[in-house]
Amino acid sequence: MARTNTISSPLSLSDRLVAGIFAAALGAFLVFGAGFAHSNVLHDTAHDVRHANGFPCH
Repeated sequence: MARTNTISSPLSLSDRLVAGIFAAALGAFLVFGAGFAHSNVLHDTAHDVRHANGFPCH
């Protein structure tokens, strides 16, 4: 059986802050974007994504 060694190094504080701020901004955009969007826009988007991924929905 082959063995692999991985070496991990901790991220610096500035890298973690940038990643955290980006994740928070993306999450806020998704929550508020979905909260203020009209329901037909959300339905149409979900419908198009299902078709794009090959899932039948009707």
